[in-house]
Amino acid sequence: MIVDQAVYRDGKRLQCGDLSDELDQLHKEKAGFLWIGLKDPTLEEFDLVKDELDLHPLAVEDAVTGDQRPKVERYPNGNLFVVMKTLSYVEETSDVETGEVMLFIGERFAVTVRRGEPAPLAPVRAALEHAPELLAHGPVAVLYSVMDAVVDNYMRIDDELADDLDRIERDVFSADRTTNVQEIYSLKREVLETRRAALPLVEPLMRMLKAGLLPKEALPFFRDINDHLLRVVDHIETYDRLLTDVLNAHLAQVSVQQNGDMRKISAWVAVAAFPTMVAGIYGMNFSGMPELTASFDIGGSEYYYGYFVVLAFIVVGCVFIYRAFKKSGWL
Repeated sequence: MIVDQAVYRDGKRLQCGDLSDELDQLHKEKAGFLWIGLKDPTLEEFDLVKDELDLHPLAVEDAVTGDQRPKVERYPNGNLFVVMKTLSYVEETSDVETGEVMLFIGERFAVTVRRGEPAPLAPVRAALEHAPELLAHGPVAVLYSVMDAVVDNYMRIDDELADDLDRIERDVFSADRTTNVQEIYSLKREVLETRRAALPLVEPLMRMLKAGLLPKEALPFFRDINDHLLRVVDHIETYDRLLTDVLNAHLAQVSVQQNGDMRKISAWVAVAAFPTMVAGIYGMNFSGMPELTASFDIGGSEYYYGYFVVLAFIVVGCVFIYRAFKKSGWL
């Protein structure tokens, strides 16, 4: 649907009338431009503007279907078609959500198409309307402002991911670890989501700077965006490698802890096996065991001591085995 449309002359917003009449007037005056904002448009809604603005049918198809890779296309009539991925960070779940923004840039018009909820463009339009000196540069100012807002959002998410990574890294190497593999994988997935949005935009932006698709006076501004984008990509690549190392360290710690637990269990099993073995021998009910009849006479009374000797033997044996395992570090 069309969420906003206006004509801008001399840095001021004016009400938009009939598209054809407005465009004819803009071309005659050779000043000002038309800005139309769309959100999740259908092909029928695009029919209202594509013929008037001479939009390429392939670009219109991409804008309607969505889910496009970041790119920049220049068509024979001079129009630019730019696709970027937008991101938003959800504080409650630490998730990164992805959307899309597409721009049709012509000599006297700019059409912005937003798909999904992340990164609304209303603040960008409002900021531009408060900067008439920037609006005076025409549709390229819209391209710059939208691209700058998208990349600035990448930088904010970069900071959020860095904080999450620092927290997980500290927790993994702390004594009382609470991080699990699922949390590490979740952050790695968010890093990859950011990488899929930022990295493919590098090549189209470089091509815009080198192929003469932009006015010379606008190049420094887009170079600044490019510097920010490259910084984000470099950070994201580093986060991906660090998360892989953190995951490997976490799995190694879990493995070491499991080995330690198994050694303790095995040591206690050995301690328990000794009295079980002795009790099993005397549980065979053989009558020829001297320990069963061993006794001594005190004051005419006969006392059998074999039972107590065997108990003492079991206790001494268990203590010996326990001390041996304790000394070896198994307990």
